[in-house]
Amino acid sequence: MTTPRIVVMGLGNILWADEGFGVRTAEALYAGYQLPDNVEVIDGGTQGLLLLPYVEAADYLLLLDAIDFGLPPATLRVFHDEAVPAYLSAKKMSLHQTGFSEVLALADLKDAMPRAITLIGVQPVDLEDYGGSLTAPVRAQMAPALELACDTLRQWGVSLSPRHDSSALLNDASLQLSRYEAERPSAAAACRIGDARVLFEGGRD
Repeated sequence: MTTPRIVVMGLGNILWADEGFGVRTAEALYAGYQLPDNVEVIDGGTQGLLLLPYVEAADYLLLLDAIDFGLPPATLRVFHDEAVPAYLSAKKMSLHQTGFSEVLALADLKDAMPRAITLIGVQPVDLEDYGGSLTAPVRAQMAPALELACDTLRQWGVSLSPRHDSSALLNDASLQLSRYEAERPSAAAACRIGDARVLFEGGRD
């Protein structure tokens, strides 16, 4: 019997506040648990169609993302299988969701959809703080989301054990949450909504 391939994919952009939730949760999963060889954790970022090969190769796909469900801020929700593409395309917050909706549609057209898909998503609080980190309410949902992710993997037959190698990182050390927060400029030092020096000023040609 062939061992199923499981892909855990964090989606989003860590530079836009709560949109980084999926990637940050994937990083926490990778850093916290020793995973078997058939489980791959990916920072899917905003790569869109470039993620199609990972989806096609997966027997089971676990997605982590910030999704606008129209619910109270920081609400955590879980969706399965057919409900996943519907929620990814219902109300897009950014281009990465458009791209990933297309990824799932193409996989379906090619009859290459995973056997099972689970989406763990959070309702964002703030998406406008460029260079900012997760808001406190959304960051507080990382631990519950991580537990839901672990429960999902166990249901798919994955045996989890704590990782003792503290140097195991999903992304470069410079991008890790603690360092990102410690080294980023303050909002006063670095404009996070656009630099007036390069923005059009009314009344000027």
